[in-house]
Amino acid sequence: MILVFGGTTEGRKSAAVCEEAGKPFYYSTKSNSQVIKTANGIHITGGMDENQMLSFCLEKGIRLIVDAAHPFAEVLHQNIAIVSEQLKLPVVRYERNYSQRNKDLLWFNSYDEVMDYLEKTNVNNLLALTGVNTVSKLKPYWQKHNCRFRILDRDESHDIIKKEGFPIDNILYYRTEEDETSLFEKLNPEAVLIKESGDTGGFNEKTEAAKQLKIPILVVKRPALPAAFVPVYGENGLRKKIEFLCPDFFALRTGYTTGTCATAATKAALFALLTGREQESVDITLPSGELITLSVFSTSFEGDKVSCSVLKDAGDDPDVTNGQEIISTVQLNPDHADVRFLQGEGVGVVTLPGLGLAIGGPAINETPRRMIIREIRNELPEGTGIDVTVSVPGGGEIARKTFNPKLGVVGGISIIGTSGIVKPFSSDAFIASIRREMQVADALGCEHVVINSGAKSERFIKSIYPMLCDQAFIHYGNFIGETIKIASELGFKQLTMGIMIGKAVKLAEGSLDTHSKKVIMNKIFLLELAQKASCSAETLQAIQTITMARQLWDIIPETEYTFFSLVSTMCYEVCKPLFTNGTLEVLLIDEEGKTIK
Repeated sequence: MILVFGGTTEGRKSAAVCEEAGKPFYYSTKSNSQVIKTANGIHITGGMDENQMLSFCLEKGIRLIVDAAHPFAEVLHQNIAIVSEQLKLPVVRYERNYSQRNKDLLWFNSYDEVMDYLEKTNVNNLLALTGVNTVSKLKPYWQKHNCRFRILDRDESHDIIKKEGFPIDNILYYRTEEDETSLFEKLNPEAVLIKESGDTGGFNEKTEAAKQLKIPILVVKRPALPAAFVPVYGENGLRKKIEFLCPDFFALRTGYTTGTCATAATKAALFALLTGREQESVDITLPSGELITLSVFSTSFEGDKVSCSVLKDAGDDPDVTNGQEIISTVQLNPDHADVRFLQGEGVGVVTLPGLGLAIGGPAINETPRRMIIREIRNELPEGTGIDVTVSVPGGGEIARKTFNPKLGVVGGISIIGTSGIVKPFSSDAFIASIRREMQVADALGCEHVVINSGAKSERFIKSIYPMLCDQAFIHYGNFIGETIKIASELGFKQLTMGIMIGKAVKLAEGSLDTHSKKVIMNKIFLLELAQKASCSAETLQAIQTITMARQLWDIIPETEYTFFSLVSTMCYEVCKPLFTNGTLEVLLIDEEGKTIK
């Protein structure tokens, strides 16, 4: 059993990760002010001292503690450390992202240090954005000087203010609609006091507003965490750590894409080239913004080149590249000031249009290219470019087991990945995770859910339905039919499906499972649709030349968009019998996010 200490944004994310397992876990908050509904999480409130925590962990058979509490919850952190030491329990800390400490700000180790500074510099008008729990810590100051506190409008906050005797007229309540600059201009404080609360706590917004108005910013440094805590910096990092520490909690392990591996190998190779030292591991950022660490498998120096490799771990997904070495060789090139991608052994060459890549170039997809460029561009000497050659030993043989030859990628595999993460492909496990997400949406009272094939289509439809909560958006992967059945079983009143053209043409033909291992694009069917839509002879001829369905957007003129309307209608007709008791909406999405019904 897992015990999560939350009450924060990180706590909510931790609970969402644990929900994916479909198994019970405990979620603890000090008060009941944070409303959290889960299908499997057991929410406990009231806080725990050392002895209560020890008894709870023994009684409930806790095997792992996830500390996702506020960084300034020092007593809680210490109690967790004591209990984990006594019971030999691992502790994972879901950490926030923190900006580098800016020298323009005034940094303090404690509130006593802050008050000493305020007295010495005669600050008599302070705005404290440090929360209600710091009212008592700053009492010696505000008893003698003008001080305002901004707090959350909660009963427990009011009780603390009353207990400490703080003047109610100097209390401000946090309002989401009020930006920091307007507040600072209105109050005109001599100084602003904040905590090093990280990106989640709006640290950058507060400091930027104060700097803009030339108001001194005092920052209390976040307390150091116990050394035994293992930090993670995002949902994927937490899941990977849980998979390692509690191997039986999730049914299947996640993995990393070839694009992620190539990015890590490239960054490690560049660091080795610039420093002359091998890298044991390297940190990179996923497209989601999450920081991850990957191990470097090998490093070799050859003149002015360095090659590093990372072993592809696809988790429990039956990926043909699992266990392969993904190698990146880098060489500085003063003849250009850019990142140039070259083809290495086992990486395919693009021979046909439709992939969004230059014909004749290496099959390194757009997202991996962006990831690599983002990681290495700022590390390059000014005015110097770099050549990046990605290789996969044995990639030519592996590619024969894929659809690459049909797509016009010859001689090797493609370096791919849009999220950087490989979610294990198992019909039962994936469908079970869809059901769990639907159950959470139902528990939150959602009447309208939106199903999407992935992050790209979800991003587009979120702009159409911004009022829906995050839990109302659910990925169906390839399991369209099963997802609609689950939504129908749970009784949702409205179901919106966002679908891209690649899956849409398969669904329109009647395939409710659109995985490429089961069904591929049928040109004969597309030609029949084009004829029904009265498309021109030129369009019919162009359809016969495409290798990917997304090329349909390029070859069909807007005057013949009845073709896409027909695809959308046929998708609706295939799906509607599965969702008979509610309203179904099908939105076909183009590459720019425009929708067609």
